[in-house]
Amino acid sequence: MDHVLIEALEVDTVIGVYDWERTIRQRLRLDLELATDIRPAAQADDIHLTLDYAAISERIANFADAHHFALVETFAERLADTLRQEFAIDWLRLSVRKPGAVANAASVGVRITRGQA
Repeated sequence: MDHVLIEALEVDTVIGVYDWERTIRQRLRLDLELATDIRPAAQADDIHLTLDYAAISERIANFADAHHFALVETFAERLADTLRQEFAIDWLRLSVRKPGAVANAASVGVRITRGQA
């Protein structure tokens, strides 16, 4: 299985467990690996035969704009489920990082893997 990559995608959303965090938008940084067979798309040179990373990136931005969660874990789980359903993705690995959330750490976050490769 091949992997389509989207790395260091940044989105702004309302996320956090503290009251003050619920009043501002914060940046999240995402890395995705999406399993697919790229051979049909490569043979035909046809975007419709692969995972369209531009469309997926746009969907992620819309998701982040429309949803507000307390936990990065919830954001990751719900986003993974949305992408798998809407883009027929059998397997994905998603990392969600929240830069600056903890003093002396570049970022904190989660990495999840869902589906069968």
